[in-house]
Amino acid sequence: MTQRLHLVYGGELVSTDSHEFRDPASIHLVGIFPDFASAHAAWKAQAQRTVDQAQIRYFIAHLHRLHDPDESVLT
Repeated sequence: MTQRLHLVYGGELVSTDSHEFRDPASIHLVGIFPDFASAHAAWKAQAQRTVDQAQIRYFIAHLHRLHDPDESVLT
């Protein structure tokens, strides 16, 4: 069985219409999760905590797509 690991991370962006972090050294790594459902729950909790700060965004990265050659990788 293939593990489907997901990374949740975020931080302050340069602008609201960019995915570039203002300070990459201060990116908040929330954690690595064994499935999308738990990653989504962690992402949602962090996103709701920072709802009043428009330039702070959180993302879910599908780590299994990076190390499994059979998975398609988003470009």
